Amino acid sequence: MKVGLVLEGGAMRGLYTAGVLDVFLDENIKVDGIIGVSAGVLFGVNYLSKQRGRAIRYNKKYAKDKRYMGLGSLIKTGNIINSEFAYYDVPFNLDKFDEETFEKSNTDFFATVTNVDTGKPEYIKVKNVLEQMELMRATSAMPYVSKVVNFENNKYLDGGISDSIPIEKCEDFGYDKIIVVLTRPIDYRKKKSNQLIPKIVYGKYPNLVKAINDRYINYNNSLEKIMKLEEDESIFVIRPSKTVKIKRVEKDKEKLQEIYDLGIQDCKNKIEYLKEYLEK
Repeated sequence: MKVGLVLEGGAMRGLYTAGVLDVFLDENIKVDGIIGVSAGVLFGVNYLSKQRGRAIRYNKKYAKDKRYMGLGSLIKTGNIINSEFAYYDVPFNLDKFDEETFEKSNTDFFATVTNVDTGKPEYIKVKNVLEQMELMRATSAMPYVSKVVNFENNKYLDGGISDSIPIEKCEDFGYDKIIVVLTRPIDYRKKKSNQLIPKIVYGKYPNLVKAINDRYINYNNSLEKIMKLEEDESIFVIRPSKTVKIKRVEKDKEKLQEIYDLGIQDCKNKIEYLKEYLEK
């Protein structure tokens, strides 16, 4: 039996996922492969490096640090999340990522990115987090507030644009059991966004424009598929039990702790059911 794990993104909502995965560590829940998107990748790698609490720790510590994220960084660098500080200073020096343990996990981990030229999702295997830090940037490069990221001769933005919840890709990989961690409650549906802004900002990338404009359709279709599979007990889903109002670039430490704690509690409430699902 092969167990796959799908991790939705959502910027700082991803701390919900961090809470869920920290309970996985506590309960020794193991998987054979992971497909993450955006924050699901950034926080999900800590599950394989077994660094419980790392995601909430550094996000709370640097939330209000001007070097980390915010309007100042956007104006100065073109990225609302400061690339040098968040992706290099923190994991290499300030709160070191345990690369050795990550690699020893022998667990396949794929980061979802959106190819700017094709508008299609790509799923790139993460073999070494520290050496592939530009891939980490690419999967989480939010449109409008991030520069396009060049990685391995291609241009990428946030994977959530083209495949927010890669459940179909996880099925294609042949996993027998699939766990999906969402960052929105069960009643959430994405609404149609302004269709002109993408064309104004990314007019030279027509396929990307289409992907952005179609995102709400694809996202909601993925949710419907997930709900049907969940009803059939084909997959196991963990999602927020309530709505926590949190900004994509949230600086309120209490809000960050709240969404993380919700992930902890929701997972604890479902952990025995998860174990039963995996043992069937």
